[in-house]
Amino acid sequence: MAPAHNHPVTAMERRLRGALGSRFARFSGAALAALTTTEVALTICNGVFHLTATPAALVSWFAGAVVSYALSRWAWNRTGRPDVLRETIPFWAISVAVLALLTLATKLGYQSAAWLHLTGARHVLWVDFVWLVANFGTFLLRFAILHHVLFADRTAALRPPPGAPGPPPQSRSSSRTTACSAAPATRLPRA
Repeated sequence: MAPAHNHPVTAMERRLRGALGSRFARFSGAALAALTTTEVALTICNGVFHLTATPAALVSWFAGAVVSYALSRWAWNRTGRPDVLRETIPFWAISVAVLALLTLATKLGYQSAAWLHLTGARHVLWVDFVWLVANFGTFLLRFAILHHVLFADRTAALRPPPGAPGPPPQSRSSSRTTACSAAPATRLPRA
């Protein structure tokens, strides 16, 4: 007896091996680079400059957002000049929403470090850890928005899905009628 195939799982496997999986892998690399940038910036802001939660979050977010914007365009094969209304403004709007979440996470990190009586390197590492967890929390949400909304392939949305019936074919008589009616009328000479 052949094993039963789970159709939703099979369909998901096909999508992950295709364009969706490729984009997800590229976005993961872009997100990892942006996350590394933000973590380094946060560590410097917190550990070296001893900034409070909000300025540290702002500086760290901005450093990561610049890297994320450049690499997100690469992840979705966008080249040339960006479309300001369809790409740039929505990307930064999403980034500002992420900033709000990350600022709250940073404040939580600072406050929980104080509650736990963490100082020095432990304080810095704890805040970095809370920031990391918050970034992982926003990762899938950002990917979904970028993939399905911001960088969505608009021409693919107009095509019917594979296996869906296409437009009805024209019959031969209707195509001849259309072709004949479009042709100019010619007069035959009288014999």
